[in-house]
Amino acid sequence: MEENFLNYLSIELKALEHTVEFFKDSANKNILKKVLNALVSVKGRIIVTGMGKAGHIGRKIAATLSSTGSPSVFVHPAEGIHGDLGMIDQEDIVLAFSKSGETKEVLSLIPYLKNSNITLLSITCSPESSLARSSDYFLSVPIKEEACPLDLAPTSSTTAFLAIGDAIALTLMDIKGFKKEDFARFHPGGSLGKRLLLKVSDLMHSGTENSIVSKNAKLEEIIVELTNKAMGGVNVINGENELLGIITDGDVRRAIPKIRSENVNILAKDLMTANPITVQDDSKAYDALKLMEDRESQISVLPVLNQERKLVGILRLHDLLNAGF
Repeated sequence: MEENFLNYLSIELKALEHTVEFFKDSANKNILKKVLNALVSVKGRIIVTGMGKAGHIGRKIAATLSSTGSPSVFVHPAEGIHGDLGMIDQEDIVLAFSKSGETKEVLSLIPYLKNSNITLLSITCSPESSLARSSDYFLSVPIKEEACPLDLAPTSSTTAFLAIGDAIALTLMDIKGFKKEDFARFHPGGSLGKRLLLKVSDLMHSGTENSIVSKNAKLEEIIVELTNKAMGGVNVINGENELLGIITDGDVRRAIPKIRSENVNILAKDLMTANPITVQDDSKAYDALKLMEDRESQISVLPVLNQERKLVGILRLHDLLNAGF
């Protein structure tokens, strides 16, 4: 059983290795260059199509293209001939996947594409097929044997289609100078998007939510502010809205025994930590998280300053965790 598994895996691996060697040939390399030039030059979108297993691969490739800087959409060929061809514009280019190159649903798109002067690229295992002969450009995939023991289920061929499609998308990404910041813009809900896009100003508490007291605030006022705002800390400021220090919940708890034993009145300026660690409002939220976590004693709250060094808010570790970091 395990031997069968490894054998099938090995067949697909060899198919990929053979595909790599195939495209190293100068003639095939020249065809590939023309295909890449056509795809990178398109003014519209890359319309990907395919039927069955090849269609599933095509749908994935369309998603990869779109997320790496090459606008793309998958059009199901059967749906295409029943109205969805309106999704394809003259400035678009069509990329069709078909192992045999004789899939009738894919071939049925050709008359419309020809009449509309829309460029057709195809990827097929059959260079003499109807699809290949009707395409403006085609890439021949040299798969002679499927991993399927019946040589029926598309396996080695779809693996090669997937690898070629990914390689095309990544090559276009290189040509266009697509960067991780661009990738993040298309993935705002992912961890990378959050790291690169979310700023401190997006998560901080400002205005009436900001927890602040003056340097001469009494302990009762400090406790009320801590309780009402529930920020885990309160910023101590002067009349110019400049930060003087910060008082955390822990600072208050640690001061209570001293107040009881010595019966002293403590003001904010006596209780605060002067010149605390701060973060700027236009900093990346992820950098603020690292700043909090990299300290020997983890910081749970940070004062937020603007470029003029004025206090504009407060940021909690809890806010960063809630944002999914």
